[in-house]
Amino acid sequence: MSSVKRLAIKGIFWTIAGDGITFGSHLTLARLLGPELFNLVSLPYLLLAVVNAFSDIGLKLSIIQNQRGENPEFLNTAWTMQVIRSFFIGLCVILVTLPVANFYKEPGLLWLIPALGINTIIGGFNSTATSSLERKMAVKKVVIFELGIQIVSTTVMIVWIWFDRSVWAIIAGNLTGALMQLVWSHFLIPGKSNRFAWDREAAKEIFYYGKWIFLSSALFFLYSQADRLILGQLFDGTLLALYGAAFRLSDMPRHAFMGIGRKVIVPSISILAADLPSEELRPKILKNRNLILIPLAIALAIFVSCADQLILIFYGEEYVKYSWMIPILALGIWHRTLHNLMGSCLLALGKSQYPAMGNLLSIVNLCIGIPLGYHLKGNLGALIAVAVSDIPTYVVITYGLWREKLSCFWQDIQLTALFVGVLAAIILCRYALGGGLPLDKLSAADMIPINSLFQ
Repeated sequence: MSSVKRLAIKGIFWTIAGDGITFGSHLTLARLLGPELFNLVSLPYLLLAVVNAFSDIGLKLSIIQNQRGENPEFLNTAWTMQVIRSFFIGLCVILVTLPVANFYKEPGLLWLIPALGINTIIGGFNSTATSSLERKMAVKKVVIFELGIQIVSTTVMIVWIWFDRSVWAIIAGNLTGALMQLVWSHFLIPGKSNRFAWDREAAKEIFYYGKWIFLSSALFFLYSQADRLILGQLFDGTLLALYGAAFRLSDMPRHAFMGIGRKVIVPSISILAADLPSEELRPKILKNRNLILIPLAIALAIFVSCADQLILIFYGEEYVKYSWMIPILALGIWHRTLHNLMGSCLLALGKSQYPAMGNLLSIVNLCIGIPLGYHLKGNLGALIAVAVSDIPTYVVITYGLWREKLSCFWQDIQLTALFVGVLAAIILCRYALGGGLPLDKLSAADMIPINSLFQ
């Protein structure tokens, strides 16, 4: 087994393990904080996500992908840009504190939002060591680093909540995590440290690669929020909350594969692409892609066929009525995973324009598809539109791969046939054993066309 392949397998294991632990800690905090405080926390995090998405220039990916990613001047230039960006984000967040707190009439935001802004500025001084480790596919070390910080910050929050269930628990936990990350990051690679520097050629390369990352991140953020913005006008508050719960459950695998893409696929393809032409690189990608997607096809078929039962486990009886949402949303994971994995290959080759264009078309598809689906088939139609909304991204990524002589379309057809076959077999077994169907809770009312929508 080649060293790159061995590192990739280890990286996938550690990425999935890290995401699983992270998801568990988020559930724990959600239960401890309670709905009111948890919703309060989500507002500034959403604000921070907006500013991050609209200022992302792909610094981490530039270090991982660029052939000069080991050069000290390149690293120090990227670090200098990171510090500048962190001050920009931190100040933007702090400046909007008062308007946001007044708009939502939440006094706790007057403390929580500036605290997150300060944490962002602190984070700007983190070492580039984590990016260098990901470039070398030392995923285990990065995951342990991230989990260590998360465990400490979560512990601080839990202990604080035990004595005082207030917004200060989140502030204390996040500040502890930010300071710990700052200090620890500079000891990850002994003997290496960052300093302020500006290499014009390095900055030019980062900006050239990052302009498409910036556009892609901004568009992806809009795409990830557009469904709730549109459905907020179509669903009542209760149904929208149920949709949010179903979406979070069905979206777990996507987060895992986005992590695999960044921590495993981008660095591994960057290493291979430096030595191999497309004719030799493509067979290696297809072979290793099978190793990931065949087990995923089976696992996802099980997840989709049984996903409606997860509502009982995670959210309780009050959500069962709309458990049919999860299997439909989960079906979208399949094509989403296909283009996420191969989109990461294009990023590794420096072709970041394709994911950006795909995200733009997916936003258009979502904005047209949800109202149209709701008009034709009510709630069911709207959910189907969400599930298939990013198919344009898949089409654009497939085109990009064809242009770069890395096409995998025929392999996608074969793997999709495997997924559909396994899914059908499991659903038939479930029905034969008296377990019903995943969409049993779908009612006639959920399929009533809302004709007044376009009148």
